[in-house]
Amino acid sequence: MFNTSYIEISRKAYRSNIRYLKKIIGKAAFSSVVKGNAYGHGVHNIVPLAEEAGIFHFSVFSAKEASEMLEVLSEKSKIMIMGLLDDPEIEWAIENGIEFFVFDHGRLQKAIETARKMNLRARLHIEVETGFNRTGFEYPDIGALMAYLKQHRAHFEFRGLCTHYAGAESLANYLRIKNQLSQFRKFNRYFVRHDLLPELRHTACSAAALTYPNTIMDMVRFGIAQYGFWPSPETKMFRFRKGTAEKSPLNRMLSWKSKVMVVKQVEAGNFIGYGSSYLANRKMKVAIIPVGYANGFSRALSNTGRVLIRGRRVPVIGTVTMNTMTVDVTGLPGVERGDEVVMIGRQKRMNISISSFCELSEQLNYQLLTRLPADIPRLIVP
Repeated sequence: MFNTSYIEISRKAYRSNIRYLKKIIGKAAFSSVVKGNAYGHGVHNIVPLAEEAGIFHFSVFSAKEASEMLEVLSEKSKIMIMGLLDDPEIEWAIENGIEFFVFDHGRLQKAIETARKMNLRARLHIEVETGFNRTGFEYPDIGALMAYLKQHRAHFEFRGLCTHYAGAESLANYLRIKNQLSQFRKFNRYFVRHDLLPELRHTACSAAALTYPNTIMDMVRFGIAQYGFWPSPETKMFRFRKGTAEKSPLNRMLSWKSKVMVVKQVEAGNFIGYGSSYLANRKMKVAIIPVGYANGFSRALSNTGRVLIRGRRVPVIGTVTMNTMTVDVTGLPGVERGDEVVMIGRQKRMNISISSFCELSEQLNYQLLTRLPADIPRLIVP
């Protein structure tokens, strides 16, 4: 093994997650959000799994991510860029049939001008501002927007009308989300009245689709949920109130593993690792694991983290360094170099979940997943 750790991706868990989410959205199209290296799972792994599961629409943030997608995508699938697309990249996107958001007049005009020069049609999703206050056309500008779109109708495909919700994963944002949905419907009515209809209306991400059924329209952009994670505890509680379900239908598909590098004895009264954060108060046996904060295991887990070895949960002691951590295996007989170490996942009857990992390091699951280094090998398992 040339790497110090590796990640396993469960095909069975992914298929199960997709079946559950497709049941929720019914006939609506499914767009798999694969930004952030497919939320840390690896684009080159997830895209083939998604296509196996009947998903042929993918959402990314940037042209860079879209270019990586072209390496693994089948001809049947489509890519949609939701964020960064510089002017020189617009020509590339149009030439490759890539869909992209437009959310201001400058970007829209550049797309139309480029498409006209190329004698092709830009595949546009018009993003509207409904209360997130990040990107999108404002309602007071809709008249000028409509006039421009009608004037240049021959140079674009109106692939979608869309928006994004500001925190649908939290019930504290209930009123704000409701107001956003109302504002989007106002935009949609305007487009309908002016006989300019999108192929797809899409507003829902994972949290919105799971918590606000009215946001499920012609397409849903599923990110975190397809990978087996609830956007928040509130989202899970909303879906499964008392008496409706005992077991979550979303299954984590990622496990993160390494191996013991060294086992050694430490005498009582000695500090372990850098500095003086951990003092051995007895004779101890410790194992050194070749994973540190450069490998995605947060330094915040110093003296608080846990890993699994030989089916037991053992504590991280001392400071997590750039490339290693030390764990206490004093009460665990037989530990030796090469033993499997599980940072996230199951070993025998024990389990370390993403949520428990995140709670210890005070990270969101999104943060942890997307910060897993891309050079850690990802392996598909049944």
